[in-house]
Amino acid sequence: MADNSFSDGAPSDSLEAAKDASAAEKLTDQVMQNPQVLAALQERLDSVSHTPSSYIETLPKAVKRRINALKQLQVKCAHIEAKFYEEVHDLERKYAALYQPLFDKRREFVTGDVEPTDAESEWHSENEEEELEGDEEGEEEDDADASLKV
Repeated sequence: MADNSFSDGAPSDSLEAAKDASAAEKLTDQVMQNPQVLAALQERLDSVSHTPSSYIETLPKAVKRRINALKQLQVKCAHIEAKFYEEVHDLERKYAALYQPLFDKRREFVTGDVEPTDAESEWHSENEEEELEGDEEGEEEDDADASLKV
């Protein structure tokens, strides 16, 4: 295999590029160490306007028109969203009024101010229903087994 680092006795381009990059790095390090250079750089950055409006002013007229159209669309979206939240608030108020008697009754039960009636205290849990269904199925299977034995 041929050695690609030299062609006709001259260093290759990649070796030269690496040396240039190394030299550029060293120069950058030296410049960034210099307080006068840093002060000049900071002054330059401070003079640059950071406001979005100054950036928008530099854009072409067609882009500015698009930005204004987008702003108008955003305002319309904001109005629709405000209407949405007004309606959500109205619904929350309506249902809060429906819930309030239940919350009051629950508070009375929890504090012991009122005892629940028999109808209010009757509760069938899912486990009880599953047990009842399991018992009925077991009886049906017993009947089927008995008929097979006869």
